[in-house]
Amino acid sequence: MISRYITKQVLRDLEPSRVVGVFGPRRSGKTVLMNLIKEKIGTSQVLMVHGENLDAAEALSSQRTGVLRRFIGANKYLFVDEAQKVPNIGVNLKLIVDTVQDVAVFVTGSSSFGLRNKIGEPLVGRARYYYLYPLSLMEVGISDYLKQKEMLEEQLIYGFYPQVYSAETIEQKRIELESIRDGYLMKDILELDNLKDSIFIFNLLRLITFQIGKDISYSELATNLNVNKRTVMRYLELLEKSFVVFPHNGFSRNLRKEYTKSPRYYFWDNGIMNSLISNYNRLGLRDDIGRLWENYCISERIKYQRYKKISSNNYFWRTYDKKEIDLIEEREGKLYAYECKYSKKSVRPPKDFIDNYPGSEFSVINRENYQDYFT
Repeated sequence: MISRYITKQVLRDLEPSRVVGVFGPRRSGKTVLMNLIKEKIGTSQVLMVHGENLDAAEALSSQRTGVLRRFIGANKYLFVDEAQKVPNIGVNLKLIVDTVQDVAVFVTGSSSFGLRNKIGEPLVGRARYYYLYPLSLMEVGISDYLKQKEMLEEQLIYGFYPQVYSAETIEQKRIELESIRDGYLMKDILELDNLKDSIFIFNLLRLITFQIGKDISYSELATNLNVNKRTVMRYLELLEKSFVVFPHNGFSRNLRKEYTKSPRYYFWDNGIMNSLISNYNRLGLRDDIGRLWENYCISERIKYQRYKKISSNNYFWRTYDKKEIDLIEEREGKLYAYECKYSKKSVRPPKDFIDNYPGSEFSVINRENYQDYFT
């Protein structure tokens, strides 16, 4: 079993009268993590339930102190997997924390904004939140430099979902990826807003796949999909909530010619991105290595920030005359610029950026040095 980085942090924060929430996509390992935490606690006084269990959901949505106390009984820990399935979960967790003494609560959810908002509002100051993504390079822990170089191609193509990464054959990896794509991720997206048009979602995601590293035009996407702009924006928000994609906005402070109108979108996992276009070809047969590398670098870097608790505002930088930088990190009053290049060619920072943002740092992330930025 691959050790997840947040395990120790969750164990540390799991205290009486406190709620710990872990959010992430389905099949990213949340249930495995919950079982591991239960094992490490080393006590039988853990009540572990699933949000889809109707009896458990009925009790946990009752908003009745007596019902909640009887449900928890003598247990010292309450674990609720996929807690977003429970109506009014936030209010009920507050009742538990307020009225059931010496109980620590651990919940997971596969819809980020919904569950976090539900438990965050009633439990200000008494909740800790973590994100669990598909495996990160820092968790895989390949200390052998040469072995990791050999694994890089596979990671760029098949990604880091735990069951995909651990599959022994390429065929098994493809089957697992397509199962996640068609079943779990799509199920979450459709359930978020009672949607039924999975074909539309697939078509939107395919268009996003081909525009990695490019500014998104909502109007252009709407035209291609024969819908209005608001529909595209609504679906993209749902895809964010389901941990499929995330946005990247433009950075601007000084130059009038800096472009910030449209965001860029990236996938949390390269494997899902490749499965959407059914392209599992080796890198030598592909013409999109630049997109694969940029998506890999930016998703891994942001996972690294989240796990290491590095507070950073993340952007891309581009001017109207097409000078650009893939990733700008704004942290502690300083700008750190990163260009993602699969090749080892030297790249000079754009003069406009250096001149207008003195004191900033510029680095190139390539296939020789990438481990320095992600592990």
